[in-house]
Amino acid sequence: MHQNRQLAAILFTDIVGYTAMMQQDEQIAVAVNKHYVAVLKQATLKYGGEILNDYGDGSLCTFTSATQAVNCAVEMQQALQTAPKVPLRIGLHVGEIFFEDGKVFGDGVNVASRIQSLGVANSILFSSEINSKLKNQQEFKNISIGWFEFKNVDEPMEIFGLANYGLVVPRKEDMSGKLKEIQKKPVYTKWILAACTVLLLTAFYFIYQKFSHVTGFSGSDKTIAVLPFENTGSDHSEEYISDGITQDIINNLSKISSLQKVIGWFSVRGLKKTTKTFKQIADELGVAAILSGTMHNNEGKTRIIAELIEVGTNKRLWGDDFEYESKDILSIQSKVAGEIVAALSINLTAEEKKGLAKQYTENNEAYKYYLRGRSFWDKRNRETFDSAEANYNKALQLDPNYALAYAGLADLYIFNQKGLKQTEAIPIAKDYVNKALSLDSTLGEALSTLGLIQFVYDYDWAKSKSTLEKAIGLNPNFPFAHIYYGNLLQYTGESTVKGINEIKKALSLDPVSVSLNWVLGRNYWLARQYDLAYGQIKKTLTLNPNYKLAKGTLALVLLGKKNYPEAFKVISELDTTETTTSSDWHDPYHCYALALSGDITNANYELNKTLLKNPGQRSFILSRIYIALHDYDKALNRLEQAYKDRDLTLSFLNVDPTFDPIRNEPRFKALLKKMNLN
Repeated sequence: MHQNRQLAAILFTDIVGYTAMMQQDEQIAVAVNKHYVAVLKQATLKYGGEILNDYGDGSLCTFTSATQAVNCAVEMQQALQTAPKVPLRIGLHVGEIFFEDGKVFGDGVNVASRIQSLGVANSILFSSEINSKLKNQQEFKNISIGWFEFKNVDEPMEIFGLANYGLVVPRKEDMSGKLKEIQKKPVYTKWILAACTVLLLTAFYFIYQKFSHVTGFSGSDKTIAVLPFENTGSDHSEEYISDGITQDIINNLSKISSLQKVIGWFSVRGLKKTTKTFKQIADELGVAAILSGTMHNNEGKTRIIAELIEVGTNKRLWGDDFEYESKDILSIQSKVAGEIVAALSINLTAEEKKGLAKQYTENNEAYKYYLRGRSFWDKRNRETFDSAEANYNKALQLDPNYALAYAGLADLYIFNQKGLKQTEAIPIAKDYVNKALSLDSTLGEALSTLGLIQFVYDYDWAKSKSTLEKAIGLNPNFPFAHIYYGNLLQYTGESTVKGINEIKKALSLDPVSVSLNWVLGRNYWLARQYDLAYGQIKKTLTLNPNYKLAKGTLALVLLGKKNYPEAFKVISELDTTETTTSSDWHDPYHCYALALSGDITNANYELNKTLLKNPGQRSFILSRIYIALHDYDKALNRLEQAYKDRDLTLSFLNVDPTFDPIRNEPRFKALLKKMNLN
């Protein structure tokens, strides 16, 4: 009889526990089955598949390519998580099939069926044949589960699980299915097996000693990006935990001096659930290796699956599968960072070893409140300020010696969204940061914040320089330490070149951060490098077109270039940026531009109107307008008021080009002296 044989990607499905479901509640079981059938038909049609057999609670489908089959499986599992949820397991294999009397046969079908039998609800398992087809497709995150011996299959097979967002990868020890029964060995063979085991272990030891130190980067580029760990659990309200653990892994790795670059959180957080390949991400961020992983919380246990890939060679530098009691979540980030360090054979200093082993609290709930507070702080807006503060304070109620929580509160009051005067907010921030450092004098984040306060508020430039140099020494990959240090070098006039190079270093560590991109553009403007500033600010606005700080700086750059038409256009757009009081931004810039362009009459008219509408305008901003109006006495009065108010932008007075017309004024020189700048 003629048989039509063909090679195909085979997809087997099965609804887990369907028979029991039918016995318990027939109505629910029918609804689940209808949902499953609808999704199955839609997905197979979309990806060019064919449903060959329908078993009621499962099916056999074929596809012309492995990629289509896997894409279909992923889409099905995602769609089946909506109510009524379908506990489906899927197995995939590539093999030859043939048809007889309208039925499909072949070893490939048997293998796919056995792979599917190993699965659990919401899992996708597949053979090495499928895995080989996916190895260059970075959107699929594949984890090797181990080797299995199946019934009626001659050779053991390596089985892989798909670890993409929302999917479950079962542990090998928890899996059961159509496996060969383990034959009991005769008693007399036990001693032989034991002897063989000893010999094998001895051999393995010598092999390990010889080759254990060859793992590592292929080249000299030791740079890493840690992608946000995907929360594959059902409770997405706890995503702040997976984000927090990702940040803590980044923070731990960033303290290691022999790693040339560890990308900061603000540049990787936007890559959550990304469809970009590892190659695209590595090129965008300028790194050699990418760490990715998933986190799954279930019934009091937390499971982490992670791997580190060298993108250029597709070499797996490290990978592991951890399971913790949820109460042990505190140690996860240091465990992962430590294993990466060991796998890469990185030599650590004594301080770095201490840093990796350090836990800032032993209270699990305090740690969770801290992570939740930091997730609100990351949003950097007025609406989330109170939530961040409340969670940091809850962490401190549970652990009054939690240094990181004090550092977090200090940063909140630097950001100052409570409407406080700087003379009220910054002393609070200083108290919090000093408390953090009294608990841990090596806390790089707190040292960086203290260094910032010392120069923008205390004007103690020498002490600030020492503090920031210490912070960089302890955490060489912390972007904000480099930002503050670069600002200090430029603002004091010590070295514009070195200052801007520090900003570039910070940006290399967090290249997609909107704020860091803006700082580089602003500092080019302060250095009077207007063309470079223009290009950099334009780049910043491609990252966030409504970023008000960048819009304001772009207006100043254009005014410095005397490009008044474009400057007025940019200023008009300040009305639409993300600020609740647009006149705080638009009106002063508009007045300043009118005065600089020579329209003194309208500038005075708009200024008077602005002061009537908002008499509490910042003195620092108003001083610029008075300079452009050539009213230097009023400008200096406003600057002296800004000094009393401790306006933080006064810190770059020494290099701000808008104050060039009054640099020789005695009162201006006296102000610089009070600020320890001459």
